[in-house]
Amino acid sequence: MSASAVHSLWTTAADPITKIDAPKIEYGQLSPTLIVIGAAIIGVLIEAFVPRKTRYYAQVFVSVVALAASFAAVVALAAGGYGTTKAGIAAMGAIAVDGPALFLQGTILLAGILGVFTFAERRLDPETHGNKVDSFAAQAASVPGSDSEKAAVKAGFTTTEVFPLLLFAIGGMLIFPAANDLLTLFIALEVFSLPLYLLCAVARRKRLMSQEAAVKYFLLGAFASAFTLFGIALLYGYSGSVKYATIAQVVDGTVGEINPALAGTMGNDALLLIGAAMVVMGLLFKVGAVPFHMWTPDVYQGAPTPVTGFMAAATKVAAFGALLRLLYVVLPGLRWDWRPVMWAVAIVTMLGGAIVAITQTDIKRLLAYSSIAHAGFILAGVIAASPDGVSSVLFYLGAYSFVTIGAFAVVTLVRDAGGEATHLSKWAGLGRRSPLVAAVFAVFLLAFAGIPLTSGFAGKFAVFKAAAEGGAGAIVVVGVISSAIAAFFYIRVIVLMFFSEPRPEGPTVAVPSPLTMTAIGVGVAVTLVLGIAPQYFLDLAGQAGVFVR
Repeated sequence: MSASAVHSLWTTAADPITKIDAPKIEYGQLSPTLIVIGAAIIGVLIEAFVPRKTRYYAQVFVSVVALAASFAAVVALAAGGYGTTKAGIAAMGAIAVDGPALFLQGTILLAGILGVFTFAERRLDPETHGNKVDSFAAQAASVPGSDSEKAAVKAGFTTTEVFPLLLFAIGGMLIFPAANDLLTLFIALEVFSLPLYLLCAVARRKRLMSQEAAVKYFLLGAFASAFTLFGIALLYGYSGSVKYATIAQVVDGTVGEINPALAGTMGNDALLLIGAAMVVMGLLFKVGAVPFHMWTPDVYQGAPTPVTGFMAAATKVAAFGALLRLLYVVLPGLRWDWRPVMWAVAIVTMLGGAIVAITQTDIKRLLAYSSIAHAGFILAGVIAASPDGVSSVLFYLGAYSFVTIGAFAVVTLVRDAGGEATHLSKWAGLGRRSPLVAAVFAVFLLAFAGIPLTSGFAGKFAVFKAAAEGGAGAIVVVGVISSAIAAFFYIRVIVLMFFSEPRPEGPTVAVPSPLTMTAIGVGVAVTLVLGIAPQYFLDLAGQAGVFVR
């Protein structure tokens, strides 16, 4: 074929495309995410250009200012009616700006600010070579125990890259519950997962354990991501679209025009059911529900404790937000198919988390299994499949995230010569050594157990009420039994702290800087306020509980 013939073919093929439409982006509605991602990029530039001595201060300043500004943007959007009357789809259909998205984004940002405070803590470890040290490795790239690591410690290096990594993770988490098509969902999943894999590996003490935790998390997370992606492909094959609204219409059979290709796949329910199951599986992995929970205890135990606290709080919020949107917006037509499966998952998760937690001897593993049990309680609200179900889940997530960050911040304070004293036997008699710290931790444990006058009780009550009204009474019964089992091991720790003799070689309680004190103080305040006067916040979650379709 001659060159001119090829050329004429090429021009005739290209003629109909006169111009590509420029994308229409609503920058104002996306501002919370854009602020955080922008600050993360500035954080990377700080690592490159700012002298080592001042990096820590620059990073903490940029992180806190960005998260506060982003939270202000969320509040402004909510005040402007974007959570209720003006709720809509932004960024050419990729992102939903509605009540649940703004509520969850606000929760993630507040958790992120407290997370930055715990990351920035530098008073807990004694100074080494005249330099203040934090929870993170002096030089993450050096082999544990090697000469290069010792040299880095001696030179007073600190890993300040953790702050931009944290901001990137938060940026991904902000998009995750607001994603309105499956590709955006997947990209957001990767954007917040990859920084977390790295953050898990950079503990200053017990570095091998920390690196093992990161590898386990990375491998299992990669599996879960692959399942999600395969499920997305099947759902696309079924409906011919990755947009939530279009998939929902094809599932319901209300889609406008049916072309021959769509007619061929629409009747194939195997594509739909397997695809939906795989995407949901990926989200349940992030939530830490049984049987996708295997990574949780190991990662929570091995990761640096500030990272564990942030991850336990914020990842759950983001993943449950995405799960709610998927089940309520995309698959309401499949309710009879997904509810029985979710029933089973919720029951196994509640009982599994509560029963296995009893056998734990490490405080971080105990909190990890407790977080698995909490995932089960929140799933009870998801199963309700009603507006009350959504608002109860939003309230529970908000309450839970503050308790979790506060509890892990307290864990960082109890130390012995080897760093944090996480073995339960070392906590014996803590209430006599340091009554205030033990009392604060007791408040968090009572909230986890769901004792009245704490946020945990208000959250559990709202979730179980929604589940019972949604016809899931059996789940409420299992939930109450699981709560009773869980209360046993929370109260066991309280008894250990206040009614055991302190050991002479027991751990000391380090005096933290105002940053960690703020994180713990806010945690206690929110726990008590949401427990004693939850109605305003329940109403807020109720107003925010309507998804835009």
